[in-house]
Amino acid sequence: MYGCSSAYDNVNKVRVAIKKISPFEHQTYCQRTLREIKILLRFRHENIIGINDIIRAPTIEQMKDVYPFGQLANSTICDFGLARVADPDHDHTGFLTEYVATRWYRAPEIMLNSKGYTKSIDIWSVGCILAEMLSNRPIFPGKHYLDQLNHILGILGSPSQEDLNCIINLKARNYLLSLPHKNKVPWNRLFPNADSKALDLLDKMLTFNPHKRIEVEQALAHPYLEQYYDPSDEPIAEAPFKFDMELDDLPKEKLKELIFEETARFQPGYRS
Repeated sequence: MYGCSSAYDNVNKVRVAIKKISPFEHQTYCQRTLREIKILLRFRHENIIGINDIIRAPTIEQMKDVYPFGQLANSTICDFGLARVADPDHDHTGFLTEYVATRWYRAPEIMLNSKGYTKSIDIWSVGCILAEMLSNRPIFPGKHYLDQLNHILGILGSPSQEDLNCIINLKARNYLLSLPHKNKVPWNRLFPNADSKALDLLDKMLTFNPHKRIEVEQALAHPYLEQYYDPSDEPIAEAPFKFDMELDDLPKEKLKELIFEETARFQPGYRS
């Protein structure tokens, strides 16, 4: 479907990421490509990669590959291939994929509730990254679906009955109930040299129940991050990002048209 390379832009004197995408073999690839392009064109933030240019064929009939590229830095979030919009006013049940986030950074509710999860899965992923920064190794290096759950429960311990109630998949809930009880491993035993404030934030991020997990604004204001916390330098989007239509319902040919239109602004002679 795609490949990604790092390169140096001799004109603008910056390092860039170039991504080759060949999305038109399958409708799902078209959906992901269109979402990623639309999302990245909307974002304007120093820690999120932007799209500097997109190279593609001049006509829709000739278009087989798409080459977006943007400026890359050490602290840049740069892969939105599986990004989804979590609109609180929209019922996403049945539309969210369980193939989201790299396995080691995947929140338990993705595996247990499949298509029922929220933006709190991103907090879990950041918590996994924080743990990795504290120890220089992944905290939950699962080899497969069940092994991933075992790694999580082996550290967090068995979920309480209240936490089990948040699992809407009865089969998954019964599976957890069938497992032997496990006690939580204290964070200071896993990370004996870590700052206590860092461990407190980690505990709030790696919380099994997504409803109890710390939210973004709370995490930014946490004492561990207070030296970096500056509300005036943390912009919030003026309006929530929404897609004009539900992409899952569109045929591949229509999605190709939308990708062609979305990338037109980068073509020579474009007029808005």
